[in-house]
Amino acid sequence: MPRLPVLCAAVLTVAAGLGVRVFFDGPVPKYAGDALYTVLIYTLVVLILPRVRPWGAAALAAGASWVIEFAQLGEIPAVLRPLLGSTFNPPDLFWYAVGAAAAWAAHTLWLRRAG
Repeated sequence: MPRLPVLCAAVLTVAAGLGVRVFFDGPVPKYAGDALYTVLIYTLVVLILPRVRPWGAAALAAGASWVIEFAQLGEIPAVLRPLLGSTFNPPDLFWYAVGAAAAWAAHTLWLRRAG
């Protein structure tokens, strides 16, 4: 997979995460942010491993998100809390899966249209 479209997807993911916080209140930005966090991890996986299959990238992204969430049951260093969070929240696990599934679907569609 060419890296430029993946890099663009990463930038758009960050923009979407910031935009959802500007335009929405309540739980929408929080849970959309969770899903988009996993989408960003997905794009980073694809940037690092451009030949990864969509299901593999989704599994790695969801797995990394879940590991980070479960790490919040312990003590996250203060310097990392803005990036990794500090409070375990079980519903986040679901939204990470949603983000991984959405990224998997978009990646699969992209490969089918490009192939």
